[in-house]
Amino acid sequence: MVLGPKILLKLVKEKKLVENLSERELENPEGAGFDLRLGEVYKIKGDAFLGATERKTPEIELTESYKEGEKRSITLKPGDFYLVKTVESFNVPQNLTVNFKPRTTTFRSGLFLRTGNVAPGYKGPVTFGLKNEGPVSATIEMGARFVHAQFEEVKGGGSMYRGQWQGGRVTTKRREKQV
Repeated sequence: MVLGPKILLKLVKEKKLVENLSERELENPEGAGFDLRLGEVYKIKGDAFLGATERKTPEIELTESYKEGEKRSITLKPGDFYLVKTVESFNVPQNLTVNFKPRTTTFRSGLFLRTGNVAPGYKGPVTFGLKNEGPVSATIEMGARFVHAQFEEVKGGGSMYRGQWQGGRVTTKRREKQV
């Protein structure tokens, strides 16, 4: 079952379910969750290795970051791919998981998100892939709402997240054994 804003806002106040939410989301969220804002943008370079027991993700270069009160933006040309991190951070309890949907203006602009879910027990900001799959350049301001987070109850007890991405890490520094 997807949780609605009344329950979510209560969990934000009591359990810090999501930190750094915008004033809009704290006062009058739209839909059945929270809109998240663009916080950091990374260009990837080098090589990746996805093995059965070990992984190494590509190197990253911070391209742009959100600074309160400053107008900053990034332009994605057709075909550009970036890793992007949210302004908001999560503190997901054992009985919830979080799934993501792009805001319609995101894909109407040719920008497509590659998302996953946030497992019970995860703490930190989240990272997505953002690619311009459209035929025109698209500029997005840092701090713009670009993805919607929906929270679902896990029936029967969830397993707590124990992976290496805890805390919002964006890439690996070297090849590492998977947990």
